[in-house]
Amino acid sequence: MLSTKNLVFKERPAKKLVDQYVSLYVIKEVVSTNAVRLPTSIRIHQVVNVSQVVQYKDQVERQRKEEVKPIEIERVKEWEVERILNKKQVRRVMKYSVQ
Repeated sequence: MLSTKNLVFKERPAKKLVDQYVSLYVIKEVVSTNAVRLPTSIRIHQVVNVSQVVQYKDQVERQRKEEVKPIEIERVKEWEVERILNKKQVRRVMKYSVQ
């Protein structure tokens, strides 16, 4: 994945709204100990420093990949909760982290 730290995006002027990394790219070749060449499909200079490239990591084993679907009871959607992990109050509304 390519870091967006030094990239400029015209469609998103606010830096805080840009993703931290741009999608997956295959490294074409290692130019030197601290430079790699990316594919020509990217519209930037193809040779970048290795500090700008981060290895993609899969999700953790126990991390849910699909969204849990609600259970309908008498036409009302409900979710089954195993336990409450954490709670906090945000602007007078209680928010819960559940499992």
